[in-house]
Amino acid sequence: MKNARISLDQAYIDQVKQNVSPHWGELGWVTYKRTYARWLPEYNRAEEWDETVKRVVEGNINLDPRLTNSPSEDVVEELTDEAKRLFKLIYGLASTPSGRNLWVSGTDYQRRNGDSLNNCWFIAIKPQKYGDSHILPDYLDKNQEALSMPFSFVFDQLMKGGGVGFSVVQDNIQKIPSVDNKIDLTIVIDKASASYDDSVKLGATDKSEWVKQNQNSDDYIYYDLPDTREGWVLANARLIDMHFKETNPENKQKLVLDISGIRPYGAKIHGFGGTASGPMPLVEMLFEINDIINNRVGTKITSVDGTDICNLIGKTVVAGNVRRSAELALGSNDDQDFITMKQDKDKLYHHRWASNNSVAIDAQFDGYEPIAAGIRENGEPGVVNLDLSRNYGRIIDGYQEGIDGEVEGTNPCGEISLANGEPCNLFEVFPYIAEEQGWDLKEVFKLATRYTKRVTFSEYDWEVSRNIIYKNRRIGVSMSGIQDWLLNDLGHRVVTGFEDSIDEETGAKIKKPIYDPKGIKMVEEAYQAVIDADQDYSKALNCNPSIKHTTVKPSGTVAKLAGASEGMHFHYAGYLIQRIRFQASDPLLKALDACGYYSEPDIYSPNTICVEFPLRAAHADSKNFASAGTVSIEEQFATQAFLQTYWSDNAVSCTVTFQSNEGDKITSLFKQYRNVIKSTSLLPYYGGSLEQAPKEPIDKKTYEERKAKISGDVATVFAEQHDDQKDIELVDQTDCESGACPVK
Repeated sequence: MKNARISLDQAYIDQVKQNVSPHWGELGWVTYKRTYARWLPEYNRAEEWDETVKRVVEGNINLDPRLTNSPSEDVVEELTDEAKRLFKLIYGLASTPSGRNLWVSGTDYQRRNGDSLNNCWFIAIKPQKYGDSHILPDYLDKNQEALSMPFSFVFDQLMKGGGVGFSVVQDNIQKIPSVDNKIDLTIVIDKASASYDDSVKLGATDKSEWVKQNQNSDDYIYYDLPDTREGWVLANARLIDMHFKETNPENKQKLVLDISGIRPYGAKIHGFGGTASGPMPLVEMLFEINDIINNRVGTKITSVDGTDICNLIGKTVVAGNVRRSAELALGSNDDQDFITMKQDKDKLYHHRWASNNSVAIDAQFDGYEPIAAGIRENGEPGVVNLDLSRNYGRIIDGYQEGIDGEVEGTNPCGEISLANGEPCNLFEVFPYIAEEQGWDLKEVFKLATRYTKRVTFSEYDWEVSRNIIYKNRRIGVSMSGIQDWLLNDLGHRVVTGFEDSIDEETGAKIKKPIYDPKGIKMVEEAYQAVIDADQDYSKALNCNPSIKHTTVKPSGTVAKLAGASEGMHFHYAGYLIQRIRFQASDPLLKALDACGYYSEPDIYSPNTICVEFPLRAAHADSKNFASAGTVSIEEQFATQAFLQTYWSDNAVSCTVTFQSNEGDKITSLFKQYRNVIKSTSLLPYYGGSLEQAPKEPIDKKTYEERKAKISGDVATVFAEQHDDQKDIELVDQTDCESGACPVK
């Protein structure tokens, strides 16, 4: 068998660069350079946009399994042509893969680690078998259930840069056996380690002293941690499993972990990138997790304990100040200890900040007022309707019993309902920009569908993930700039009004939203394009059609590239100050300063600079423009319901913002949309009242005054300041026509 590899011709790339201008938003190029441009050591510089897109497209197109088995000329020609169209689409910023793909696709890390292309994962906190996975503790049989497994999964995926949703509902927690053993944990470190002093301060023990005192003893388990991600995971797994007789085959109650070989703070991490945190966060985490489980000897760990352990893991992963750690904890809706756990302020500030917390509900649930009260107080909990997720795709397609019956939870942002071990798999289309650049939207959604489908052919590290991914082939084709698109094509927002109606089940009076029929047609045609593309490609690849296909993700940095409104959300304001934080050593700061952008030290983090960008939203001066600060809570719920009904067969991520006088409407709106919205969360609209808030609304006059102080193009100035770098591409941000762009 002969493999083939698709590569993009440089002449074609040069042709696209001549004819297509990337639709950079005001923050686009800076966000790209700061977030997604990989360092090229052979050129002593970071990537330029065309190099990033080439890497990403080639990394994806070569996942097509037909290329590994003496492919026909027709297949090679088909995929070569598709790679060209994908390059043009992404280069112009009419669509992009997820941020994970922009960073990892086409790298050696992707080729070594199939999990790396997926943003977020879900796992149930209950004893599970490791199976044929890249991590398997040597004291366990692969088919033996162990409580450490889901925590190992969380730890591993967070350290790979993903986010993890996890379930601590009572059905899972009750499967955990009682804690049998109190474990005596000792962490040792050699004096030669650069981390010695800091680790000893946290409770570690001098290795040589420990050896002297224990040279004639063998009543302990000793583990010398290798300087790897897997080493950290296995140390935590051994600690957890020793508390239970079934997973403690040596029946010992003393554990000694040797951290002498772990690289010190600031050392380079190859592969994923970034710098090491040193062993100190691990030391702190291990002692604290041990205390949690030791306190439950003779009884069971609780949903709060399970959440705390995941939060401590997340805190440890973040400690290097490189990787983020997104977690969502899903608990039972009647578990008051879980629901109120963030009211303990000391633990909140110590580690419980690491997850957003939501509760699982079903069709019979009616206890919304306590949830609404919590939301009014601190924005939590969110709500995840597992009944809807398991039995519905798009709401308009009606009840389909068990269509997605293995769903147990969701990813941290709530846009994809997931089974145990399953990840989300995302691609983002900016339909307003695509239309502006002359693309046929059916073609765009077809390319997006095929891109995500190929990701499901990665080599995944965990057996639990491989089994569910290859079965479900779940994809998530998303849209951003939805408000820009609807306003541009309809001339107004999709919710055109409300009419008096009666809830058929409860008899309650409701205000039923009225949707523009053309808006319904727009999203239904897009949905059908995705379904058709999946059917055709699944047949060609001889694999299962995707169980679900479409979503609306919250977006964020990816939407900033193109200057689009984020996901389904309304622009935060027509005019605003967007604050972005940079490490004080970031070379972009010098160029931003030269162009006149205001910056100041970040009041929340040391060695961090906060830069202010004045932005204008697309259609900011239209009489039908609405922002998060002006649109009603009713219209936001109605808009999410519109997308869940006609576009998304997965879910729709939405953070509804509400004014102080709207909080008493939350309960009735939850009830009204209980059979439509699969997951949602709410936050008060702060309107920039927080000091150095990420977004601060301003008026048009202030915007124009701030813009007048800015001169020059950041990309051009950056290139001039780094004129020793060859082949640097000058990106003209003023070419953008919409999104958060300058007034011309």
